[in-house]
Amino acid sequence: MSVTPDDVRHVATLARLSIPEGELAPYVEQLNAILGHMEALQQVPSSGAAAADAVRPGMALRADVAGAVPLTRPPAEFAPEMREGFFLVPRLATHEDAGEGA
Repeated sequence: MSVTPDDVRHVATLARLSIPEGELAPYVEQLNAILGHMEALQQVPSSGAAAADAVRPGMALRADVAGAVPLTRPPAEFAPEMREGFFLVPRLATHEDAGEGA
């Protein structure tokens, strides 16, 4: 299989990319090189490889349980101000123009 300039134009249109006519040739060459590598990989015999060898057991995972993660210390110890369960932080200097309503 070989990639043509028309194929590159078509893919560029699908991706909503604009490729000038003068720049099509390098894309055609690169895509054909990639396809050449894929063809070479298809020639590698894989009948002797066991699927189980590719996957090794890792660390056991904990159960995925929904809910809040409890804090080790109460928020009052490390947060100087809180309101209705939310941490209050100082307004950034860049937001001074937003006014008090923001």
